[in-house]
Amino acid sequence: MVRGRFLALREEDFVLAARLSGARERRIIFRHMLPSFASHIIANVTLAIPGTILGETALSFLGLGLRDPAISWGVLLQDAQNLQAVALSPWLMLPALPLIITIMAFNFLGDGLRDAADPYGR
Repeated sequence: MVRGRFLALREEDFVLAARLSGARERRIIFRHMLPSFASHIIANVTLAIPGTILGETALSFLGLGLRDPAISWGVLLQDAQNLQAVALSPWLMLPALPLIITIMAFNFLGDGLRDAADPYGR
C-alpha cells in the first residue's frame, strides 16, 4: 500500500513542476515527495504495531505462540478459555483490559500523528 501510494505521488503536478524546474531526483524525493508522504508512513506504522500485538496475543491464546513460562497477554488469557473458570474467578479476564487500552492508544496516537503531519488531509 505504501509503495503504491508513493508511486502514485510521483505523477502529481508538484513533482512534475520540480522536474521541469531542474531539480534532481534526490531533491524531489526528499524535499517534495517525502514530506507530503509522511502521514501515510505514520498511519501504516502505527496500524502495524497493534496488528502485531493482536497477532501474537491471538497465537499465544490459542497455544500456538508463546508457552506458559513466558509472559504474554495471550498466555495470561489462556485460562479464560474455560467458562467455568471465568465464572469462579472473573479476574482471569483482567489482562484483556490493558490489551484493549494499548491497542486503542496506538490507534489514537497514529491518528493524531497523521493529522499533525498532514493537517489538510491530502
